[in-house]
Amino acid sequence: MRVLFTTRRRLLVDSQPRPPALNSLFSLLSPRKYAAETAWRRSSSSILGPDLPDVWNHPSSASPPTLPSPSGNQGDDELNPTIINGKIIAEEIRSGIAAEIRQLKDVSGKVPGLGVVLVGKRRDSQSYIRHKIKDCEEVGITSLLAELPEDSSQDDVLNAVSKFNKDPSVHGILVQLPLPKHIAEEEVLSAINLEKDVDGFHPLNVGNLALRGREPLFIPCAAKACIEILLRYDAELVGKNVAVIGRSRVVGLPTSLLLQRHHATVSVVHAYSKNPEEITREADIVISAAGVPNLVRRNWLKRGAVVIDVGTNPVEDSRSEHGYYLTGDVCYEEALQLVSAITPVPGGVGPVTIAMLLSNTLESAKRTFGLS
Repeated sequence: MRVLFTTRRRLLVDSQPRPPALNSLFSLLSPRKYAAETAWRRSSSSILGPDLPDVWNHPSSASPPTLPSPSGNQGDDELNPTIINGKIIAEEIRSGIAAEIRQLKDVSGKVPGLGVVLVGKRRDSQSYIRHKIKDCEEVGITSLLAELPEDSSQDDVLNAVSKFNKDPSVHGILVQLPLPKHIAEEEVLSAINLEKDVDGFHPLNVGNLALRGREPLFIPCAAKACIEILLRYDAELVGKNVAVIGRSRVVGLPTSLLLQRHHATVSVVHAYSKNPEEITREADIVISAAGVPNLVRRNWLKRGAVVIDVGTNPVEDSRSEHGYYLTGDVCYEEALQLVSAITPVPGGVGPVTIAMLLSNTLESAKRTFGLS
């Protein structure tokens, strides 16, 4: 088993030889060498994908059909899966953000501010908020928390958003989802000032993400993290079969839109899909954000697939410090027997998602200060 690790200026992986049958998929994961101080931020154009024309190449009618190569059973090749360490990627990104915020403060005396609205006492939401506020403090972003009880009215939540909209020290607003069922998420998210929508959920940001040739002010953080992880290791996305499990506005929808902008062939699997395991088993890359512990089993996965597990599901456990532990959508132990690379839970996509939130907040502040 390989684990990606890094120093401040280098990304290192071991160099054990790969089985021939997996060479094509392992070409997805050739890590680049990054300087943390200068290359932490990827341009929005690279995250949004290359601008390629939709021109179909018609095969010649005279060309004979391609027959399978009688190369033997590829299933006998030994796998040596890569464990993608999101904590290291996030640490590098945060390092660059912190350096830029220090420069911003030295020049202008100003720092970015993030307003957070948390409704209710969901343990997973509280855990996410703790991590986000901690990371804000570490990079120099001021965080303000509006914590509301579970039975808060729609107007209470809208008022909290309105206060942050009017506060000039707040450059980004985050409403932690999901909200209680009696509160209309769409109305709350639409109330966020477009220029402060660092989560990228405002209808105009989502609409611009869906339209090629248009750029949203902000790309949703979890989707941006998934693409960042894949691009960071030179993932080949153009033409690849990608299964996105789940179609939520938080992860599944924006991730599928981003992948289409990268010209991947995207299948969206959801609760009403027939034979979801068969659809997923055809994918070179699987991105799961269903929110169901251990949904994706070994028989869902193609041999040598790359798996990005966005699921972060709390499972009750009285022996754990907080009374629960977190697990992903993918049965990790089974996947390790079959995949070429996988993000663990926790420690995979989650830290990179928070780093993308910090990046969006910094970009919003710079735009407000006229520095973008």
